[in-house]
Amino acid sequence: MVIKPIQPPHTRAWDEYVKASPKANLYHLSGWQNIIHKTYGHKTYYLMATREPESSELRAQSSKLSVKNYELSANSYELNPDTLVGILPLVHLKHFLFGNSLVSLPFFDLGGILADNEETEKALLLQAIRLANDLKVNNIELRHQEPLSWLSRMSQLEAQSSNPHPTSYVYPVKFAEGNSKVYPVGPEDRTGAYFTRELSAMSWVSQTRSHKVRMLLNLPDSSEKLMKSFKSKLRSQIKKPKKEGLHARVGSLELLNDFYKVFSINMRDLGSPAHSKALIQNVLREFPEKSRIVIVYKDDQAIACSIIVGFKETLENPWASALKKYNSLSPNMLLYWTMLEYASDNGFQYFDFGRSSPDEGTYKFKEQWGASPVPLHWHYVSLNRKPINEGGSEKSKFQRAIQYWQKLPVSFTKLLGPRIRKHIGL
Repeated sequence: MVIKPIQPPHTRAWDEYVKASPKANLYHLSGWQNIIHKTYGHKTYYLMATREPESSELRAQSSKLSVKNYELSANSYELNPDTLVGILPLVHLKHFLFGNSLVSLPFFDLGGILADNEETEKALLLQAIRLANDLKVNNIELRHQEPLSWLSRMSQLEAQSSNPHPTSYVYPVKFAEGNSKVYPVGPEDRTGAYFTRELSAMSWVSQTRSHKVRMLLNLPDSSEKLMKSFKSKLRSQIKKPKKEGLHARVGSLELLNDFYKVFSINMRDLGSPAHSKALIQNVLREFPEKSRIVIVYKDDQAIACSIIVGFKETLENPWASALKKYNSLSPNMLLYWTMLEYASDNGFQYFDFGRSSPDEGTYKFKEQWGASPVPLHWHYVSLNRKPINEGGSEKSKFQRAIQYWQKLPVSFTKLLGPRIRKHIGL
């Protein structure tokens, strides 16, 4: 097994591996590397685990593997998707205020390690820790739906041990973005026991948080059936905005300006810096067949908006906003019905309402549509052996900043907001 950075000729194989894996999610696709780098300039490290190379030249070099690095040109050939056994997309976020970490994947609910087996998962984490040490990163964050149970077990064993892992057995790794280096994961003994031993020899602790959930709704094969499945009260709430004269449109880049106008005002009102308009634009350009903008209008005025992106049988909704001054007209009901209608009539089996905290307002709003909670498991690997901050303290930590932000002109927040938001991984 060899761990190597993705190169342009490898993206087809990467994406075919993702599409074939039953555990994959939208954010494993290689296109997010382009989106994040083009928008915010963050360095990205997309790691691939492959079986032993097949060509005689590569086999000859592979036979000389040791625990140290070796260099190999990766730009001159394409990969067979069948040689891939695992992937790990990582983005480096570094800021004096918001921290220094490798995240898979920032700004979204999911990402993490995708691999054929536990052995490969450990190999990818091993290389991620080596990379993190080289970058002097404080922690690695892996956002999963299905937890890495072995990671929790290893951390528990460490916590019970009176002799913490030594720090001396860490290999130096040079991994500049866009280079052609390939890193062997170990000597001839490439077994699960080897990876466990190597991970145990490094200085780290892990913590798993499951404080957030995805809200997923099973869909019938038509919007007509979906509407009939709703209780009469919900059907009345959906019809109300139409009676008020609101109407919805589904489109693409031609609706971007309307989307961003609503999005930026809503985020200001919430006291949160908004993402760059370029991020939304790059999503639509990277996934032109899979992504759409949904806008709810009052006459010609956009008052609610969302982005939807499809992957396999699921339609994801990473962003949605509405102008609070029009809450009495219930634009959100029409917005979400339009997304659900689109999902049902275009062959999707699930609609993902996005991340929520149990029992909070957004959770209850999504629950009324029949969505069920699916726990998210976010693994934090701390390399300085310090536990992560408790989530409850984060909002209070920035409460004063939130209050100030809500008072700023929208024009100012649109200019400054993306420069701040790019460093916030949530």
